[in-house]
Amino acid sequence: MGDNSAIEWTNATWNPTTGCTKISQGCKNCYAARLSPKLKRWGIKKYKNNFEFTQHESELGLPLKWKNSKKIFVNSMSDLFHEEAEMSFIEKCFMTMISADWHNYQILTKRPQKMVEFSRLFYKFFGFPIPPYIWMGVSVENNDTLLRIDHLRKVKCHTRFISFEPLLEKLDCVNLKNIDWAIIGGESGPNYRNIEEEWILDLIKQCKKQQVRVFFKQWGGPRPKSGGRVIRGKTYDQFPKLNSLKVAHQKKFEKLKEGLLLLQKETISKPLKVSSLINI
Repeated sequence: MGDNSAIEWTNATWNPTTGCTKISQGCKNCYAARLSPKLKRWGIKKYKNNFEFTQHESELGLPLKWKNSKKIFVNSMSDLFHEEAEMSFIEKCFMTMISADWHNYQILTKRPQKMVEFSRLFYKFFGFPIPPYIWMGVSVENNDTLLRIDHLRKVKCHTRFISFEPLLEKLDCVNLKNIDWAIIGGESGPNYRNIEEEWILDLIKQCKKQQVRVFFKQWGGPRPKSGGRVIRGKTYDQFPKLNSLKVAHQKKFEKLKEGLLLLQKETISKPLKVSSLINI
């Protein structure tokens, strides 16, 4: 964790929240749930609550300290759009991302309805979608969770991606309209569930047909690198094509900050009501 991640598709991890709640089959063998008790035993203060969802104000400024551009996986140990996440705290996280706009941020959720609601608030106050350097994504592990992609399409943003990891079955007729990038991977850990070559190749074929870039992360196994990353003699290392949106003028930047402060006041006075997210 930190500014030197071993995850193949990112450079660093930033965890302004820790802990989560298992809501679907992809969560069954969650690595973060396994790791959190160890981190607590090692005396790392962020994990004093074990795997209970916790917000960390002290972590908000971390990307600002990294002066070289990085791909940053936001919340490798949690879900920024968890049911218990306060909208005002999510806004503070986005304030950091807007301020440290030399990075690319990768945000994954299993709770896309809350992500949609936040993106609408963002658009309401800024007048434009979430910038291209903030990648908004969902995790999809089986056919029952394909609905998350439909919610992702509703997110007001420029860059959308899907993590098909752990891939637990062959996915039928995946609609990838308006999706920019797909990560594909098998499960790793002591109780990993096997992935089949046919599932991977079929999904890659669907991505190619719909012009979605592919990153094949791993076959999986007892450890993440157990099976390697090669399939049929090939590695897939593609990333989204980005039309970089940077804040060119100080005046515009000040407008962004002003808008985010207004957004924070709005959601504090009128908390966002989100429908039940269980089994989304």
